[in-house]
Amino acid sequence: MKRALFLACVFACSPLTADILKVEIDGGIDPVTAEFIQSAVERAREEDAEMLLIRLSTPGGWATSMQDIIQQILNSEVPIVCYVHPQGTHAASAGFFVLLASDVAAMSPGTNTGAATPVFPLGGENETMLAKVKNDALASLRSIVERRQRNYEMAAKAVEEAESFTEQEALEGGLIDLVAEDEADLLAQLEGREISRFTGEKQILTTRGQKVVQVEMTFRQRLLSTVAQPNLALILGLIGLLGLYFEFTNPGLVVPGVVGAICLLLGLMGFAMLPINMIGVMLILLAIGFFIAEIKVQGFGILGIGGAIAMFLGLLLLIDSPFPELRIDPMLALGAVIAFTVVFLFLMRLAFRAVVSPVQTGNEGLVGRQGVARSEVNARGGKVFIAGEWWDAVSAKPVPAGDRVRVVQADRLSLTVESAEERV
Repeated sequence: MKRALFLACVFACSPLTADILKVEIDGGIDPVTAEFIQSAVERAREEDAEMLLIRLSTPGGWATSMQDIIQQILNSEVPIVCYVHPQGTHAASAGFFVLLASDVAAMSPGTNTGAATPVFPLGGENETMLAKVKNDALASLRSIVERRQRNYEMAAKAVEEAESFTEQEALEGGLIDLVAEDEADLLAQLEGREISRFTGEKQILTTRGQKVVQVEMTFRQRLLSTVAQPNLALILGLIGLLGLYFEFTNPGLVVPGVVGAICLLLGLMGFAMLPINMIGVMLILLAIGFFIAEIKVQGFGILGIGGAIAMFLGLLLLIDSPFPELRIDPMLALGAVIAFTVVFLFLMRLAFRAVVSPVQTGNEGLVGRQGVARSEVNARGGKVFIAGEWWDAVSAKPVPAGDRVRVVQADRLSLTVESAEERV
């Protein structure tokens, strides 16, 4: 009796394992997304979950991250159900491959998938390279969809011709397994459904009465995912550049340098997870060069305007993606360019004036200053009163006491002066 009570207490206090784990991918597929999916697959295996549900809404992303996710899906011990949701969203490009690789591919009404033609992140596309990448993508797609018993001919059109399909077209064409209105409808349709794993093993899903547990990103993953947003990465990068420039031109302030370095590193981290176009980078560097030249050579505003135009075009071309979700917003780019141009030119002008202005301290700062001769000043010497101090001074031409003098040269504690009086 005591033993039975003890076992009952142990089971009551033990944490319940999740029946269905759920992750949400809302945005570009990048290394953070791949890491998140990997951790979710491992947790599903450890907790012996009934299945892992991936709610997918993505314009695409990195091919390497897509391959990592597909590898996790195909080797998962737990069935993977990929569901394109909510209505009005899509699973394009890399998301198309992830959808077809899952054990069960589902979409909600009003969604679409496809448009999986490879794009080059560095703008170095040529016919030979494009053919190689397309053939590699088609071979990978063929190995997946044939094993999953999906329609390869239809899937290949998404790669070769960049075609996109509605949920009904995908269902009728044999690309996906079912269309569900919402998550409850999806789970109802999956109840008792027999699926074929990638290994060929048959398995029947049980969803009735199972609880769905949301898997959240870690703080580190949320941070990296946030800074990988193009618009935020842009703002952080510009703040970082201005902060570092302000620190370099005003050493010792510390705060602008620290804040600028952190923002710049976060911005670069975000851009590192985005497909960058080198033409955009070159235009931004050209814009900064124009800004500097505007201050140095006084281009009457032409170089400054050219720099602003170059930076605006560079920001628009910086992210090499056909999907607006992965590109910088044009209005944000325009506002950022105007603000950056005004602040940068203002700081540059202050720095330039500080460099070319005459020295105001030390002996060098005395050159050009005027004072009064307290005694006759000649080649043998004399006394002058300049800048509130008495100085020993010499003059090639005698200067009577009481006349104003101008410093020509300062040598330690002795000055060389000349008369500042206007003689008729």
